[in-house]
Amino acid sequence: MLQRLQDAIARSRAGYTDIRCERVTLTAVAWRGRRLEGATTGTETGGCVRCLYRGHGWGIASFSNLDELDAAVARAGELSLAAKPEKPVVLAEVPVHRSEGGRVKGEGAASTASLVTLHSSLVEGNLDEKRRYLSHLNSEMLRFDRRIVSTLSAWRDEVVESWYVTSEGTAIHEVRPDVTLTAVAIARDGGVLERAADSVGAPGGWELMQDQDELFRSTARRAVSLLEARPIRSTTTTVIADPRLAGVIAHETVGHLAEAGAQLADPLAAELGRPGTRLGSAILTIGDDGSAAGLRASHPFDAEGTPTGNTLLLQHGVMIGRLHTRESAARFGERPTGNARCGSWREAPAARVSNTYIQNGHGTFQDLIREVKSGIYACDAVGARHLGVHHAFTAAYGYMIRDGELAELVKDIVIVGDLPDLLGAVDRVAGDFQWNETAAACRRDMGGSVPVSDGAPHVRFHSADVRTGRS
Repeated sequence: MLQRLQDAIARSRAGYTDIRCERVTLTAVAWRGRRLEGATTGTETGGCVRCLYRGHGWGIASFSNLDELDAAVARAGELSLAAKPEKPVVLAEVPVHRSEGGRVKGEGAASTASLVTLHSSLVEGNLDEKRRYLSHLNSEMLRFDRRIVSTLSAWRDEVVESWYVTSEGTAIHEVRPDVTLTAVAIARDGGVLERAADSVGAPGGWELMQDQDELFRSTARRAVSLLEARPIRSTTTTVIADPRLAGVIAHETVGHLAEAGAQLADPLAAELGRPGTRLGSAILTIGDDGSAAGLRASHPFDAEGTPTGNTLLLQHGVMIGRLHTRESAARFGERPTGNARCGSWREAPAARVSNTYIQNGHGTFQDLIREVKSGIYACDAVGARHLGVHHAFTAAYGYMIRDGELAELVKDIVIVGDLPDLLGAVDRVAGDFQWNETAAACRRDMGGSVPVSDGAPHVRFHSADVRTGRS
């Protein structure tokens, strides 16, 4: 396949051409209540060609059949010649990489990086076995309590085999497995209706998703418990965010703000994300690491063949970094960071977050809570939105804190605030960092959905505005 794509590039007349081709094998099963909602499996192949003539803009053409490859190369070249942007596209330089027998060799060096390999067990278990297994997990929720009135249980696994070549000489072959399980439980007691959800995801196979009964039971348990929880009252108070919620806050604030494409399109993002701008507490450091081991968003290379790595974005409360494609790196005069990502072969790469994290601090959760006379312990995240600098995060559930101890369960917790005020209120970061290994994905209207992971320790905000989410 690599040779076929290289031959097609050799026939391109553009100054730069790259081709990304993917073969995707997918299995999906879903139960809703006691009804099997769907069970499908299939394979599709497609690709995307990008051409760039000097002094012009991108020409991009996709194909769903390899017989269309040469026509797609020609079409992309024509589109590039027709594109005359105000600022011609320039690409930052990156080393040439080639995959050889499961290893990747950098140009002029003996350094190697292991490719993600396909675990044979991903394809073990046929569709009927996966349907039966998910039916069992779904039943764990349905029989947990009579107040569980509906459920949604979903299994999804896919293997993406990709080939990427450029006219500069890069040629990369990868196999990326991904598997996720999702549990949703809905409980009702009289006129009160509550929902709880959880998920797990991993870059692996069938064996990683075994013995997940407790995930589904705990989801049902939380839905039932929320029936008795009281809604929070709007207040300004101390808030401790658990690692899941803290990771989402990092992703949605500094992570998205640091995406170079956002800064090029939005003057406000450009102002807030400019290196040297103070956005948070001096004890807060946030980064993005597409090379972190064992996570769904981790890969040796991004969608432009740039090696992934760890990029600090906010250091001691001050913005210091951006997430780049080759094009945006050249525009800003910075190095590519390996964050060119796309949801599928149908989309062109854009600068996207991967594994966003808050750097570990010191101490334990108990160290954070024992000093709090009155506050809220907010857990997980079920929603996030922003308008300009104003952000709002909806926690899945929480507990009141009274005299340094956890008290009653509460719900409908929405943490709101302008970005500098919210991040500036961080006064303690614990030393209990963990990655959030759920089935999380980051979606864009024009850029598709990409898997992401967030990581954080417990984080304390000495003063945060909390609003009730109960309408």
